[in-house]
Amino acid sequence: MKTGCPNKTCKNHKKTSSIIRDGVFKRKDDSRIIQRYKCKICGKRFSGATFNLAKGQHKRRVNNKLFELYCSGVSMNRCAKLLRINPKTVARKLDFLAKKCQRDNHKFRKKKTQDQVTHLQFDDLITIEHTKLKPLSVTLAIDANNRKILGFRVSVIPAFGHLAELSRKKYGRRKNEHKKKLVELFKEITPLVCSNALVQSDQHTFYSPVVRRFLPHAEHRQHKGGRGCVAGQGELKKLHFDPLFMLNHSCAMLRANINRLVRKTWCTTKSVERLRMHLELYMCYHNHYL
Repeated sequence: MKTGCPNKTCKNHKKTSSIIRDGVFKRKDDSRIIQRYKCKICGKRFSGATFNLAKGQHKRRVNNKLFELYCSGVSMNRCAKLLRINPKTVARKLDFLAKKCQRDNHKFRKKKTQDQVTHLQFDDLITIEHTKLKPLSVTLAIDANNRKILGFRVSVIPAFGHLAELSRKKYGRRKNEHKKKLVELFKEITPLVCSNALVQSDQHTFYSPVVRRFLPHAEHRQHKGGRGCVAGQGELKKLHFDPLFMLNHSCAMLRANINRLVRKTWCTTKSVERLRMHLELYMCYHNHYL
């Protein structure tokens, strides 16, 4: 037993010294044999499933399959058809899977503090919230040595270019959370990065001050992005390599494997929070299986 008595009024709350085994039962949902326990002090009975995130769930058998489908570019309706479950069940399972993956991602970052990153790359991936008039920015940071995702933040940004005026007319002025979320991301990943690490990014004006603030001794190299080239990616092609290849490859994998990030309006996200949950799933899947 890793956890003790769940009764908060018990003298041995969260202590295992007074816990004894009290039989087993076969869980109907997935046919697993679950151990029962009893506290000798207060008489509270509980089981090994009491502290599990999946407590009280139905259809536990589909959790792992749904996790893989969510991270393989499959839409929610198609997940429901493949697993023969209700689309509402697919939507509810996202909450559970996101909590589980968020806990696993926290463990990954905690472990990463002992093996710090020496080569960091970060950039923004632009997507939309239901319509192209409501863009979002996904700030992504990766370890360039092994392509592991260290963290991300989803931020609301105003429309730009020829869509800016139309967006203001239809939805009003849209706040810009880009810099705020970038600072949050660096607060989270700074303990994972060596103080003298190599940091690479494109030439966005926000990036340099934030890197100097959190990693003052790091070497920050800024490269021209696709928009900064004279003719698309032509200038980078002349150099025979992309200096931000690991990052751009990871962003391309996100677009390919997360259905909400496709460039069309077929499966766009309707909520910033749901997109954050989906990214938690993909970060866990990417770091452990890809």
